[in-house]
Amino acid sequence: MQNKGMRMILYGRTAHCFRMVLCCGLLATLAGCSSWFRTDFEDPDVRLKDVEIVKARLLEQEMLLTFHIDNPNSIAIPVRGLEYDIQLNGVPLAKGESSTWFKVPAYGSKDFQVPINTNLWQHMKYIAKLLETPDKPIAYQLRGEVKTGFFFGMLGRDVHLLRNGEIIPGNYLPE
Repeated sequence: MQNKGMRMILYGRTAHCFRMVLCCGLLATLAGCSSWFRTDFEDPDVRLKDVEIVKARLLEQEMLLTFHIDNPNSIAIPVRGLEYDIQLNGVPLAKGESSTWFKVPAYGSKDFQVPINTNLWQHMKYIAKLLETPDKPIAYQLRGEVKTGFFFGMLGRDVHLLRNGEIIPGNYLPE
């Protein structure tokens, strides 16, 4: 009987020690994430760097968008995707989501590419008119949301972006 009581005491102490170690490990892990919620955290700067036309067929166009992200923070930022909506002169060009995961180093930058497929058939007349003067700039608008952090947003934040600019069609047309 005394031997059984001793085993129960040892089991209880072992379980208690295990719970303490587990709690300490969890707290240490969360302490590393606390810097993500600091008030001095600055949103990274995300911009469209390049548009490469991969294939241009009548009913479908394949392009490769290159984005550039700058991290002004003292911690690396994990990026787990990008939602985007791109328009040319108010005409929808592409809308979608990329689920590419990568890290942007502290005080660093990174380029990442997003393949897109579009169908501009319904806007063909308008686009053909825009391309009549290939040296004339065309306004574009990029709206998006960069998904950052781990665990599907539980330890991160979404960075909203809105960029307006111009492209020169002649720079993208084959000679």
